[in-house]
Parts: sequence; C-alpha cells; structure tokens
Amino acid sequence: MELKEKLLSSFMAFEERVDVHSELHDVRTSAIKNFENKGFPTKKDEAWKYTSLNAILKNDFTVFPKKENAIEFNQVKKYFLHEIDTYKVVFIDGIFSSHLSSTTHDGIDVCLMSSALNKPKYKMIIDTFFNKIASKDESLTSLNTAFANEGAYIHIPKSKVADKPIEIMYFSTGNEAALLVQPRNLVIVGENSHVQIIERHQSLTENPVLTNSVTEIFAQKRAIVDYYKIQNDALEANLIDNTFVSQQKESHVSVHTFSFGGNLTRNNLNFYHFGERLTSTLNGITIIGEKQHVDHYTLVKHSTPNCESFQDYKGIYSDRSTGVFNGKVYVEKDAQKTNAFQKSNNILLSDKATINAKPQLEIFADDVKCSHGCTVGQLDETAMFYMQARGIPKKEAKALLMYAFSNAVIENIKIPELKKRITTIIANKLGVKLGFDL
Repeated sequence: MELKEKLLSSFMAFEERVDVHSELHDVRTSAIKNFENKGFPTKKDEAWKYTSLNAILKNDFTVFPKKENAIEFNQVKKYFLHEIDTYKVVFIDGIFSSHLSSTTHDGIDVCLMSSALNKPKYKMIIDTFFNKIASKDESLTSLNTAFANEGAYIHIPKSKVADKPIEIMYFSTGNEAALLVQPRNLVIVGENSHVQIIERHQSLTENPVLTNSVTEIFAQKRAIVDYYKIQNDALEANLIDNTFVSQQKESHVSVHTFSFGGNLTRNNLNFYHFGERLTSTLNGITIIGEKQHVDHYTLVKHSTPNCESFQDYKGIYSDRSTGVFNGKVYVEKDAQKTNAFQKSNNILLSDKATINAKPQLEIFADDVKCSHGCTVGQLDETAMFYMQARGIPKKEAKALLMYAFSNAVIENIKIPELKKRITTIIANKLGVKLGFDL
C-alpha cells in the first residue's frame, strides 16, 4: 500500500484513538480532504522544483508507533544543552517521555500539545490560536493538521520572561523498521514577554525516519522570541519542517536554522506581519556533504508599515550534496517604510556539489528599502595562500576561512552555551579543532 493510501485509511482509526471536540474534528476532516486532493508535493510544483520526495516515500513507514522504546538520559545527554538548566519537552518515537522531560505550569506553560488540545481549560486558547496561521493549502501542513495530537505546547503569558531556555527534543530509536512522525508545536508569547527555544530532531538508528513537523509561533505586542533549530541528524533521517510565525506590533522574532545532517531536510519558514515597527530575523547555516539535500524555503510577508526583516543564509556544500534557497520577500501596498534585506552566500567545495538559489522580491509599495543577493563560489585561493605562507596548514586554513564565512550567523546566537555547541559541531563538520576560545 502506498503511503498516501495508508494515511487516508488510518485517519478514521486515529480520530477514534484521540478525544477531540467537534471543532477539532471539523478542522482535521477539512485538512485530510485537502491532503487527499493534493497528495504529496512533486517537482511539478514550483515550490518543490528542486526537491523530490519520491525515493523517501517508497519506504513502508509505520504511521502509529506501537510503544515507547525507553532510553536513559546518559544515552542522549550529548544532544541536550546539558551545561545549563533548561525546561525540556522530550518525545521518543513520537511518544512523550516523562522521565526525560522537565515541564512546568509555574507562571508559564511548558507542556504537551495533547493536553492543550483535549483539556477544557485550554479550549479558549486553542480556539484562538491553533491552526490559525498554518497554511490551509499546503498538503504536508494539512497532513500534519489532520493527525495533530502530540508535540510541545508553550504559552508565555503577558509580561513574563521564561527563566531558562526551553528544549524540544524528538528522538527516533529504530523500534520500527521505518517510522513516520508528525509533531505539532504551538508557541504563544504574550505582550512584553520573552522566550528562548531550542528544537532538535535526532535519530538514534539507521532505520529510515520521516518527520513532518508543524510549528505555529504567535508573538504578541513587544514580545521577543529567539528560536533555534539544530538539524544534525543521521543519514537515514528525513525532515520536513513547517514553521509559521505571526507577529504583532513591535515584536522581535528570530529563527536560526543550523542544517548539518540528515538525508533530506526541507525548511518551510513563513513570517506574517500584523503590526507596525516589528522585526523578523531569519538566519541559517548549512554544511553538508555526501548526497545530503537541504532546501530552505522562506517567505516574509510585509503587510504593515515601518517593519524590518533580515535574512542571512550561508551554505557550504561538498561531495555530491545539494542545497536549495528559495526566499521571497512580499511587500504589500500599505507596507510603506519597509526595510527588507535578503542574502544567500554559498561555497561549493566539489565540482559535483550543487546549489539552486532563487531570491525573490515582490514589492507593491513605493517607499521602501529592499535588497537581495546571492553568491556562489569557491574558497579564496589568495587568502589560502596567505595563511599557508604564515605556517597555517592547508586543512586548518581552509577550516578557518569557512568558519569566518559562517561567523556572522554564529554571532547572532544569544545563548553562550549553544553558541559553543554550534561552533563545535561546525569544527567537527570541517574536520578540524579550532585553536582558539569560542
């Protein structure tokens, strides 16, 4: 049975398993109908022109994991930001792991999506925010909505600052021969509030995994949200990450995406503006090799005046790897005084590595400051010669140049321990030990 048919036939069984009220039933039914009509995206779709799912969909994925395969903290400690205290929402094969998690309801809510969806006390919030900014047309987002039940629920009320970062961790253990998981995260940050969130999907096995994740982020007036996505997975792991951000007046939202591993990674990142004088920041570093594939698809929709957006994506590609950057800045007629900046810089370390870049501006306002740019090239041979002439070995010189290339994005990381962790991962990817403090 093909995966699409398996999912359609599993939908009724899924609804019988979860306790949902009628409004969610209607949302899910509409979503599964949209997925049935559209199916999985193909390269015939303009947005998926450079990314094919055909090879992945041939796997016989298990839709519902049978049970949790328990793991101990010392087995996965290295994946956590264990140097500091954090809240943790942890899932193993899609199932919540209470013994690895550290949740709270003390002033803020850091807990489970299933609780928020099914408990009456959360009904008003769910009715207000759930599935309100996620795309109703995109088939994979609709598929996630149809099966939405588990994931992280984070609510930072008005004038609250989360006292420590929040880690959302998804582990796959290989308990199934091939596993499909569909996490759904909802993040609501109230007026004048602040939160830092780290999200990671990590496979602990060589068995194929397909993760179809959807995250909705709502930043109210003057809210500050720093969101970090660490993608350094096994070569058998595939991730389709759909993130939708709604921003109100004077809010600041930053999403930093670090793509270092996995077989295929697709990041759909969508920002929508609903107030003036707000700032959106989209940063990314991609360092991949072998036959890995990373596709960044971004949209920033400027709908209101006096707003800013900044996109800075760096890519380093070796072997037969493939990168895609398809970024769009859309400025509506009323969005005067917009300041939008978009940049994609890429280095190809192999003649067989590929980058497909398509920066786009659609501007309907006449008083704006917008720019975009894309570069593709190799390492600077003059700089390499200069460093080698001063006693730096070729391998280290090459690594230093690549580190300097990505440093502008690294400098935007606001959690020192995370900055050090990302720098270590980059050094490992480059195959060197950088001989200076970070």
